[in-house]
Amino acid sequence: MKKKLTYADAGVDIDKADHLVDTIKKIARKTRRTGVMGEIGGFGGLFSLNTANMESPVLVSSTDGVGTKLKIAFLMNRHDTVGIDLVAMCVNDIAVQGARPLFFLDYLATGKLETGTVTDIIKGVGKGCIQADCALIGGETAEMPGFYRENEYDLAGFAVGIVDNSKIVDGSEIRPGHQIIGIASSGLHSNGYSLVRKICFDVLGLTVDSHVPELGKPLGEELITPTRIYSETIQSLVRDLPIQGLAHITGGGIMDNIVRVIPKACGIAIKKGSWDIPPIFPFLQDAGHVDEKEMMRTFNNGIGLVAVVPEENVQEVLNRLTGSGEKAWAIGEVTKTRKNARPRVQLV
Repeated sequence: MKKKLTYADAGVDIDKADHLVDTIKKIARKTRRTGVMGEIGGFGGLFSLNTANMESPVLVSSTDGVGTKLKIAFLMNRHDTVGIDLVAMCVNDIAVQGARPLFFLDYLATGKLETGTVTDIIKGVGKGCIQADCALIGGETAEMPGFYRENEYDLAGFAVGIVDNSKIVDGSEIRPGHQIIGIASSGLHSNGYSLVRKICFDVLGLTVDSHVPELGKPLGEELITPTRIYSETIQSLVRDLPIQGLAHITGGGIMDNIVRVIPKACGIAIKKGSWDIPPIFPFLQDAGHVDEKEMMRTFNNGIGLVAVVPEENVQEVLNRLTGSGEKAWAIGEVTKTRKNARPRVQLV
């Protein structure tokens, strides 16, 4: 008699997936907040909105991934931080519009479920949600044999937040003379890693275990550093300070991201040397012979978040940021320019 085939014979272990759901439930419970209904395991996550203190509530959503930074996690066999990156890339994008994150969902796909690896990834997601004060209410873990290389996976995240319509930070009130405040990143965050890997591994021939004197640590430790989550910092600012615009500095760097919140009749003058640049950036620039413009369009160069404020409020905002543990600097100002003039961001 021919053997009766099962899904497990094809490489999909349903029992292992069911066991993982129980583990994920425990992680998700640590992220619970007011509004969460039920727990992970149903067909959809449930969240009850409380809009009693809002005149016109607006939901704000975002989706993103970690990108090729995952390659660093694979090389290091370390998977407990990329979940933080995943949450950060989503919640920071909604937070800069003044929204308070409510809940988060993740999607993890791999060729074969490795219980320890998946648990570490979701623990990272849980840590990120706690930092962002949002709830992990659902997700999907997909086992797809033959689709991914051995011991590799991909991640995507989905965040939803809420803001009163009258408090949306959209940049519409930004005027020439307003000042630009830069808030420190934790390093590379989750952008530019294709160039990073080319410089470090192809050009320099380094490994993740290579000690880099300029960094004072092994290369991998620097590259795996998780992205800063700014949602609580942003909420503290927008609550009672005149924040006219906010930009999350991701792919495209300061050059491309700040203009997303600046009126078309305005430009930006960024003062070179006005903030502390972490050692990883000059290291990459020197090793890869990367010109200044390319650096500014590829990496955050030490600025993970930008706020636009009236000139008279600069010191108050800087004091608030310093008091909350952030490093921040006045790094430029809004200028008047011709509509659709290029380039809109000048380094001075």
